Amino acid sequence: MSKTSKKDIRQLRAIGHKLKPVVTVAGNGLSDNVVAEIDRALEQHELIKLKLAVGDREAKAAVTEAVCQRCRAELVQSIGNVILILRRTAQPDPRLSNLLRHM
Repeated sequence: MSKTSKKDIRQLRAIGHKLKPVVTVAGNGLSDNVVAEIDRALEQHELIKLKLAVGDREAKAAVTEAVCQRCRAELVQSIGNVILILRRTAQPDPRLSNLLRHM
């Protein structure tokens, strides 16, 4: 995956500011169902927010890394319990893609 430029990240953060978390990762961690839901959301929306209710800072960092690896996504921003991740698709749906709808 190509690295996103600082200018693009600034724009992605601005878009992400308006978004609500679509998936919550809680005490059970990254089950297959949670990963499938994150994968589906990324496929449809490309840029999504996740809420992490997993404990301390180290646990959040570990879950963030695992989410990005398993879903082939890029971390755009992490603030408190919320992360913003990106995975561009080849054929985005203009009605669903947060990137196309908010640019």
